[in-house]
Amino acid sequence: MAARKVLAGARVVLPTGTVPDGRLVVEGTRIATGTGGADDGAQVYDLTGHWLVPGFVDLHNHGGGGASFVTGTGDDIAAGLAMHRRHGTTTLMASTVTGDLDALAKQAGLLAEFAEQGDIAGIHFEGPFISPCRKGAHAEDLLRHPDPAEVAGLLDAARGWARMVTLATELPGGIESVRLLAERGVIAAVGHTDATYEQAREAIEAGATVATHLFNAMPVLGHRAPGPVAALLEDDRVTVELINDGTHLHPAALELAFRHAGAGRVAFITDAMDAAGFGDGVYRLGPLEVEVRDGVARLPGDGTIAGSSLTLDVAFRRAVTVDRLPIGDVVRAISANPAKLLGLDDRVGSLEPGKDADAVVLDADFALVGVLRKGTWVTEPPRAAR
Repeated sequence: MAARKVLAGARVVLPTGTVPDGRLVVEGTRIATGTGGADDGAQVYDLTGHWLVPGFVDLHNHGGGGASFVTGTGDDIAAGLAMHRRHGTTTLMASTVTGDLDALAKQAGLLAEFAEQGDIAGIHFEGPFISPCRKGAHAEDLLRHPDPAEVAGLLDAARGWARMVTLATELPGGIESVRLLAERGVIAAVGHTDATYEQAREAIEAGATVATHLFNAMPVLGHRAPGPVAALLEDDRVTVELINDGTHLHPAALELAFRHAGAGRVAFITDAMDAAGFGDGVYRLGPLEVEVRDGVARLPGDGTIAGSSLTLDVAFRRAVTVDRLPIGDVVRAISANPAKLLGLDDRVGSLEPGKDADAVVLDADFALVGVLRKGTWVTEPPRAAR
């Protein structure tokens, strides 16, 4: 069991607000209390001048550190997880991309092993049930209509660890598949879609509760044809994913999402692929080749954005320092909201007694300097004093 730790002196961001000169006590793998307690025998960390926030929760992630969750081996998956943990993501849902159904089922079985060990929070199937009109970096020849029987087959292959499926719900079988997912307790996400406003509303009424990377891979917001963006933003039942890397979204689009959905319905994601935390170069995203230059991943032929090289610590820092969002809103979007969506908010997503001791230490400029996962340092802050 991890040793008792006292994290003292930081500005601690709690659901009720920020506590200056705060104190967090960790007993083993869990948070014991936010204040008080004797320090005898504990590892004491002086975090004066720092911020202490909950560990990040990523709903949508295809890999990182040069490794893929989509096609990688067990060692690859472990390497990608380790890289994202070093960047503050203590809870992660692994995402696939469009592929052959048998290959997807096989990879789902491998990812399910990591879920059973508590290393990932579940599996997100992004494709193949998406629109060829809005395919993004997905292989068009492998796209399929969302046949409920085939959707169910992937859920079965995931052995109960499928948490979300992204669908173009306007396609034949789309609404029936949304209902199937809702009945089985799996999140139906509207994404890579060419739906109209009315079709998106129908999907929400059928049980869809997430917008996959809102604004991206869907029709633009129009004044006569508002499309899915308006439907997804206006409904209180929908959580909207946002990729805050400065490439996928203009700052005005980010502000629009926060203004209309509110801080309680936004989830920052990475949509990361292998290049995250690894660098520029040529990679593969499923069957497609991807070229990463200056940190931006694109298909070499037409320049289509192909996932990202983002890590959540970068998204956090950008949200606070560039977008000027209140830090409490950013913590909700990057920790509390995705934890709640996954049904894990009794364990993760906030710094509260009894929850897993998952925390991120940031310096005064919001750069990451420490990561605690289940009471053990992934990255130990340099100002630690035993």
